[in-house]
Amino acid sequence: MRTRLLVVLVALALTVVAAFAIPLFGSTAAQRTQQLVIARNADVDRFVVLAQQAVDAGDTTALAVDAERYSSLYGEAVVVVDARGVPLVETGGMTAAEPVVRSLVEAALRNQPAKGPEQLSPWSADPVHFARPVGTGTRVAGVVVLRASVTTAAADVAARWSAIVAGAVLVAAVFVLLAVLLARWMVRPLHELETGVQAVTEGHRAQVPDRAGPRELRSLATSFNRMSDAVVEASEQQRRLVADASHQLRNPMAALRLRVDSLAAQVDGDGQRAYRATVAEVERLESLLDGLLALALAESTATRLAAGESGDEPCDLPAVLAERVDAWRPSAEDAGVALAAAEGHDEPVPVRCEESELAQVLDVLLDNAVHYAGRGATIATGYEIGDTTATLFVSDNGPGLSTEDRERATERFWRAGGDGAPRGTGLGLAIASQHVLARGGKLELREAKPHGLEVRVELPLAAREKA
Repeated sequence: MRTRLLVVLVALALTVVAAFAIPLFGSTAAQRTQQLVIARNADVDRFVVLAQQAVDAGDTTALAVDAERYSSLYGEAVVVVDARGVPLVETGGMTAAEPVVRSLVEAALRNQPAKGPEQLSPWSADPVHFARPVGTGTRVAGVVVLRASVTTAAADVAARWSAIVAGAVLVAAVFVLLAVLLARWMVRPLHELETGVQAVTEGHRAQVPDRAGPRELRSLATSFNRMSDAVVEASEQQRRLVADASHQLRNPMAALRLRVDSLAAQVDGDGQRAYRATVAEVERLESLLDGLLALALAESTATRLAAGESGDEPCDLPAVLAERVDAWRPSAEDAGVALAAAEGHDEPVPVRCEESELAQVLDVLLDNAVHYAGRGATIATGYEIGDTTATLFVSDNGPGLSTEDRERATERFWRAGGDGAPRGTGLGLAIASQHVLARGGKLELREAKPHGLEVRVELPLAAREKA
């Protein structure tokens, strides 16, 4: 943003400077051209008077002496002819026979006004000719032609243009400096806000200066500081909730379970049904509590990792997958489901995920597949290795889920319906998804072909140690 702002401000400053400098170039050149024209017209008028006197007196001596002195002093040529075009005076190396001089003489004898010189520039080099008829009214007694050098005038124009360029460069430099200071004044608070946002994203408390920059940015910085305090405080409260809930809820639940179990021998036949329902509800509460604590722990882990803390040791994906498949095979046989062994490569595949977390994710996926695929179904597991990630999958050829159900499956407390569906907490996939996201991965539910469900978990590869 700073670069774009500087480009706009500098472009605007240069445009303003150019808008003032370019007209100055033209005005200074026109002024110097006018000075040259006025000065040389005055010289021509003086020679016209001298020529008129010479024609009237019939003696051109004074005119010739004055013209010679003028040419030697200023280095400019003078030619004077009579009404018949016969040269009276020729000085400075210019003659009446030259085509330019002849055409000027013919035009002046016809009383045609001479065309003024073009506007001078620093690179002008060609001399300028001035012609004026001698005489008054329609009676023309001769013509005076003066060839003026533009070298001095062009040098003056160059000097003036150089001064304008120097001034324009100085003004442009001042404008650029002001643009840099203005851009820094406006953008620095934004950079500090960006740094603060990144710090809050990583779980740190961030306080950005709220006394720099425009009023709107100062107000935004103040609001951001309040938000940062609130976010960090909420994160700390979440972490305390995990610790407090783990300690305060597990102990009463364990005591309740012990008391309920101790009543088993004292409940008669009429109360067995209510007792079994009570035990089931206690087990459900225990499962729900375990799930909530696991989800809170996963979210706390995500916050901890985002804050830049160490991500624990990586684990070997094939080893964890094979171990969990073997652990779930008895449950799959009891449910009438065929659990195929994981297929992959023989060499280790380290992924950036703690072994216990990856095992928990696989337990959720295998548990869902065993209980929901249905008797007679087949569960396949495996993994694929990419350039920077490894993807493990658990698929089955059971009834699967609809597109809408697949989109909601990772929501908290969502459970698949249907006849015979097992009762659960609805937190399994939410916990698994949170663990995967915390490690920079992705959990995705797809439709298996020709029917069934496939869950794919993508995790970043860990750097392999050199042998």
